[in-house]
Amino acid sequence: MADLERYRLMLEEGNAVMNLVGPATLPDFWSRHALDSAQLRDHAPDARTWADLGAGAGLPGVVLAILLKGVEGARVWLIDSQTKRCRFLQPVVDALALPAEVIDARAETLKLKADVVTARACAPMDRLLDFADPYLKRGALGLFLKGEQAETELAEARRRRPRLDADLLPSVSDPRGRIVRIRSL
Repeated sequence: MADLERYRLMLEEGNAVMNLVGPATLPDFWSRHALDSAQLRDHAPDARTWADLGAGAGLPGVVLAILLKGVEGARVWLIDSQTKRCRFLQPVVDALALPAEVIDARAETLKLKADVVTARACAPMDRLLDFADPYLKRGALGLFLKGEQAETELAEARRRRPRLDADLLPSVSDPRGRIVRIRSL
């Protein structure tokens, strides 16, 4: 809890100088951001390696890395192609001594093997699957936090990928939200 609180304060500070999350969401950090991110761990409790695509403010990746502290073999890759976001994330990882690595690159160009690939507020589902494709092809489970348009986004993605093995799970943090679980493309 202490690490989550320190992260909350760092996020608040960082948000004052760059747009990391909607300012109106900061007062709801615990339910809107922390719980929303943490719930993913319940869907892959044995996962040790996570790739957070479009990591941005570190949601869900930083929260997952906090939860994985002390777990042998744990690693969270916080991947973002915008250097300014990586400049925010690196001091967070360092200050909290997280089992995480910040990578300033386009996610789809990397050759990382992860147990789970995740993202939140990164891109519409169809485009997000293009980014996640290399991870999913290497056996990663996809767990993507989506809002009330999740069903529509998933239906659109299925038009290009008719054999997409995916389902929608309820979100514990928001009844309108969903977790899109992808087993394979």
